[in-house]
Amino acid sequence: MQSDSLDLIWGVEAIGQLIGRSYQQTYHMIQSGHLPMVKQVGERYVASRGKLIAFFVEDAA
Repeated sequence: MQSDSLDLIWGVEAIGQLIGRSYQQTYHMIQSGHLPMVKQVGERYVASRGKLIAFFVEDAA
């Protein structure tokens, strides 16, 4: 199965770009537990694009 079909975003920088935050802001949000859908795999962070978008859409509603 390809990662494209899973719709995964790899890395703090890419996650930050999706949510409109800097690398530092995103890393802090991950470390403080504000982005519970982001998981650490080895030394990298990964998140589902759909879950991130749903989290912010639900949070804004």
